[in-house]
Amino acid sequence: MSSALRILLEETGRRVTIAASVRAADEAIAAARAAGDPIALALLDLTLADGDGLDVLDRARQRGALPGVAVAMTGHDDPATRQRCLAAGCAEVLVKPVPSRVLLARVGEWLGDAS
Repeated sequence: MSSALRILLEETGRRVTIAASVRAADEAIAAARAAGDPIALALLDLTLADGDGLDVLDRARQRGALPGVAVAMTGHDDPATRQRCLAAGCAEVLVKPVPSRVLLARVGEWLGDAS
């Protein structure tokens, strides 16, 4: 799924970094911050190889490196999961699978363009 998401977003001219684990996401956020290139949008899968995608958001907050917009993506469509994501700072919670055209439209809205 992550490679398909990368292709979809790169075709709209986006620069994309994929992280399959909390650790990899931490490293990507740290590298972006060190380069002076903060992350504009983080699509956070709640099920990562070594933890929960919301852990990424918490760690970024501790570093002072929160993305401009954080969005949770999950297969769980229940009020408790939704509330947990919103309380963690996510702007929105998307239930997978998310249709491509819907995701692209939302990304454009979150980033303030018409992509």
